[in-house]
Amino acid sequence: MLKHDRTIIHVEVKDTHEHIYFGSAAAMFEDPKVSALLKIKYQTFRTKRVSDQRPYENEFVIVRKGNLHTIDHHV
Repeated sequence: MLKHDRTIIHVEVKDTHEHIYFGSAAAMFEDPKVSALLKIKYQTFRTKRVSDQRPYENEFVIVRKGNLHTIDHHV
Protein backbone atom coordinates (compact mmCIF):
# COMPACT_ATOMS: atom_id res chain seq x y z
CA MET A 1 0.00 0.00 0.00
CA LEU A 2 1.21 3.47 -0.81
CA LYS A 3 2.01 5.82 2.03
CA HIS A 4 0.91 9.43 1.98
CA ASP A 5 2.35 12.08 4.25
CA ARG A 6 0.21 15.06 5.13
CA THR A 7 1.18 18.20 7.01
CA ILE A 8 -0.38 18.59 10.42
CA ILE A 9 -0.29 21.61 12.70
CA HIS A 10 -0.61 20.81 16.42
CA VAL A 11 -1.69 23.60 18.76
CA GLU A 12 -1.46 23.12 22.51
CA VAL A 13 -3.34 25.71 24.57
CA LYS A 14 -1.28 26.17 27.71
CA ASP A 15 -3.92 27.15 30.27
CA THR A 16 -6.45 24.44 29.35
CA HIS A 17 -4.05 21.77 28.01
CA GLU A 18 -6.35 21.52 25.00
CA HIS A 19 -4.85 20.03 21.82
CA ILE A 20 -6.17 21.22 18.45
CA TYR A 21 -5.06 19.90 15.06
CA PHE A 22 -5.13 21.57 11.64
CA GLY A 23 -4.19 20.53 8.12
CA SER A 24 -2.41 23.81 7.41
CA ALA A 25 -1.30 27.05 8.99
CA ALA A 26 -3.93 28.88 6.95
CA ALA A 27 -6.66 26.67 8.45
CA MET A 28 -5.30 27.38 11.93
CA PHE A 29 -5.70 31.13 11.37
CA GLU A 30 -9.32 30.60 10.29
CA ASP A 31 -10.15 29.43 13.83
CA PRO A 32 -11.01 32.64 15.76
CA LYS A 33 -10.03 31.23 19.16
CA VAL A 34 -6.62 29.98 18.03
CA SER A 35 -5.95 33.04 15.91
CA ALA A 36 -6.57 35.27 18.93
CA LEU A 37 -4.19 33.19 21.09
CA LEU A 38 -1.37 33.30 18.54
CA LYS A 39 -1.00 37.08 18.85
CA ILE A 40 0.75 37.33 15.46
CA LYS A 41 -0.41 37.64 11.86
CA TYR A 42 -0.43 34.79 9.35
CA GLN A 43 2.40 36.23 7.25
CA THR A 44 4.58 36.66 10.34
CA PHE A 45 3.85 33.09 11.44
CA ARG A 46 4.97 31.78 8.04
CA THR A 47 8.41 33.34 8.53
CA LYS A 48 8.94 31.42 11.79
CA ARG A 49 9.75 28.11 10.03
CA VAL A 50 7.85 26.07 12.61
CA SER A 51 8.59 22.33 12.89
CA ASP A 52 8.36 19.59 15.50
CA GLN A 53 11.87 20.40 16.73
CA ARG A 54 11.34 24.16 16.39
CA PRO A 55 7.89 25.07 17.73
CA TYR A 56 6.36 28.52 17.89
CA GLU A 57 5.59 29.41 21.48
CA ASN A 58 4.16 32.38 23.30
CA GLU A 59 2.51 32.76 26.71
CA PHE A 60 -0.76 31.17 25.46
CA VAL A 61 0.10 28.37 22.99
CA ILE A 62 2.73 26.01 21.63
CA VAL A 63 2.46 25.30 17.89
CA ARG A 64 4.29 22.40 16.24
CA LYS A 65 4.29 21.34 12.59
CA GLY A 66 4.75 17.71 11.64
CA ASN A 67 3.72 14.95 9.27
CA LEU A 68 0.72 12.68 9.54
CA HIS A 69 1.55 9.31 8.02
CA THR A 70 -1.36 7.56 6.29
CA ILE A 71 -1.88 4.53 4.09
CA ASP A 72 -3.85 4.54 0.86
CA HIS A 73 -6.50 1.81 1.27
CA HIS A 74 -7.75 2.15 -2.31
CA VAL A 75 -4.88 0.34 -4.03
